[in-house]
Amino acid sequence: MTTLRVPDMVPTPEEDAQKLREALQGAPVSSPLAFLQGNGEEEKLLIRILGHRNATQRKQIREMYQQLYNENLIDRINSEIFGDFKDALIMWTYDPAERHAILAHKSLKKKFSVKRLQVIVEIACASSPYHLIAVRKAYCSLFDCSLEEDIVSIVPFALRKLLLGLVSSIRYDKELVDTELAKSEADVLHHVITSKRFDDDKVIHILSTRNFYQLRLTFECYRNKHANSIEQDIKNGGKGDMVSLLKMVILCIDHPEMHFAEVIRDSILGLGTDEKALSRVIVTRAEIDMKNVKEVYPHIYKCTVEDDVVGDTSGSYKDFLLTLTGDKY
Repeated sequence: MTTLRVPDMVPTPEEDAQKLREALQGAPVSSPLAFLQGNGEEEKLLIRILGHRNATQRKQIREMYQQLYNENLIDRINSEIFGDFKDALIMWTYDPAERHAILAHKSLKKKFSVKRLQVIVEIACASSPYHLIAVRKAYCSLFDCSLEEDIVSIVPFALRKLLLGLVSSIRYDKELVDTELAKSEADVLHHVITSKRFDDDKVIHILSTRNFYQLRLTFECYRNKHANSIEQDIKNGGKGDMVSLLKMVILCIDHPEMHFAEVIRDSILGLGTDEKALSRVIVTRAEIDMKNVKEVYPHIYKCTVEDDVVGDTSGSYKDFLLTLTGDKY
């Protein structure tokens, strides 16, 4: 469930665009030093408007801003705001499909690692089938090639087979399950996985074609019929990129809220904060299931998402993330 708070009475897109123009022309916003010192009135106004508008409303604001000022709102933000606040605000202001296309493209254009494939797995396994299709269309439009083409050119073959199956999938999106099929495919998965044939075509076929409700029932049947869960059997199969990727895929399908809680926690731990990962989760899930992520977080880590955001971020960046998580209004 969403944590985005939209007021009952929302100003018109024209009114919002005019207020944003005023804020983005304010001197404190355009100063890096002012940004580092935190929370000027201009930053607060940006958060108060954009942080409390849904995707449709943000699109209307962007279109009105372009119409009124012959200027792209995101370009203006990019030229006037600085640091992690700017990056998170721009990510939020994009259309959700364009946002994910851009995130996927960046992940594929950096030095390869399985961790960088997180965003692609999230798009394919923790989003609606319609959103996945929209992301693929946006990717082609923005980058003059398909997501699949870039995966083929960057990702090693064994991992590529699974990723291509996932991003090319057109799943049924209704809650329809077949219990006998789930039992049968649980046995198929058990045989293949315990044989350590993680890139077997049967695994890829099941994970990339069945609807998410069917797959969750299959994973439940796996747990009930065999000694371990599918996650445990994959983990017992050893280490390596394919094991890591497969575990990520299973978790995103079975318990997406736990996957995103884990990404947030990992972004906080260690030396320095991984702001890109932290922003990605909060921005991309605020309108989907951030409430579910917040609910499981204390059970796993004995603290709240708010605690960790407050402890590791500051200034306008902190206030913006807390606005999206519903912890600051």
